[in-house]
Amino acid sequence: MDVTIIGIESSCDDTSAAVIRNGLILSNIIAGQKVHEAYGGVVPELASRAHQQNIIPVVDRALQQAGVKKSELSALAFTRGPGLLGSLLVGTSFAKGFALALGIPMIEVNHLQAHVLAHFIRQSEADDRQPGFPFLCLLVSGGNSQIILVRSWKDMEIVGQTIDDAAGEAFDKCAKVMGLPYPGGPVVDRLAQSGNPQAFRLSKPQIQGYDYSFSGLKTSFLYLLRDELKVNPRFVEERRADLCACLQATIIEILMDKLRRAANDLKIREVAIAGGVSANSGLRKALEEQAAKYRWKIHIPPLAFTTDNAAMVAMSGYFKYLDNDFCPVDAVPFSRVEI
Repeated sequence: MDVTIIGIESSCDDTSAAVIRNGLILSNIIAGQKVHEAYGGVVPELASRAHQQNIIPVVDRALQQAGVKKSELSALAFTRGPGLLGSLLVGTSFAKGFALALGIPMIEVNHLQAHVLAHFIRQSEADDRQPGFPFLCLLVSGGNSQIILVRSWKDMEIVGQTIDDAAGEAFDKCAKVMGLPYPGGPVVDRLAQSGNPQAFRLSKPQIQGYDYSFSGLKTSFLYLLRDELKVNPRFVEERRADLCACLQATIIEILMDKLRRAANDLKIREVAIAGGVSANSGLRKALEEQAAKYRWKIHIPPLAFTTDNAAMVAMSGYFKYLDNDFCPVDAVPFSRVEI
């Protein structure tokens, strides 16, 4: 019997709906919100209002593209958290009404776990690139930087995480002080291609274990700009590519150093990356270089599954459906949680 799951994602500023049948993706629709660009970051109230406008047409489009009728749906999976509470409330409220109207079960999904399980989405019947258990996953985004030991789809352990800021936040905040648009990560990645990653030295924190810290890096970057601008007011404009290259190289070096140590200590040779920052070309190249050096089997997600998307939510829901893991209709969203 076919298992057809519709997923709903609304944890931040992307409204998304996707349909998966037996682990095979049929559609994945994402509506972004450009309104935040003027503010240099996501404004929670504006995000929740935009979700209200987007969610019905996004769900409708996902069903149409998948060629699936509402009556064919086995269950509805939705992001319960973590994320912006107002945004999550929109997705959760819609999920409840939709599931009740169709008489299908609801499945709550942890947003962080969903990013990890995005690696199991099959894009075709012949798609066999899914990781084997156990594997390590470096989850890097605007709000999270974690090294996760994945023993099964429902057994994940955080072995290292940021103690302050996330890597994605460091990209965006440093981009902002250089006058680059939001989101800054992709712009930094593009400009870094023509810059010299050795042009400047930035602070790299010395944190015990596998944990990360990026607050000191941001401060170091800010002080560099402050000191150089005193000498040359056009410093940022003239050296922007070099600044981006150095920033990107330093962040990637910090990320890969802990990942390499964790893989070595835990004796794991199957390694994946996930989250929005996993779209960064420098990080992808660094992972490929480490794989060649240490004989890792690596898993890099398609770009469509790096940022927030409902396909990963539907995939998580598919695993939970097979395990009869449903949630009650009175479930409420949560803004903070760990895997």
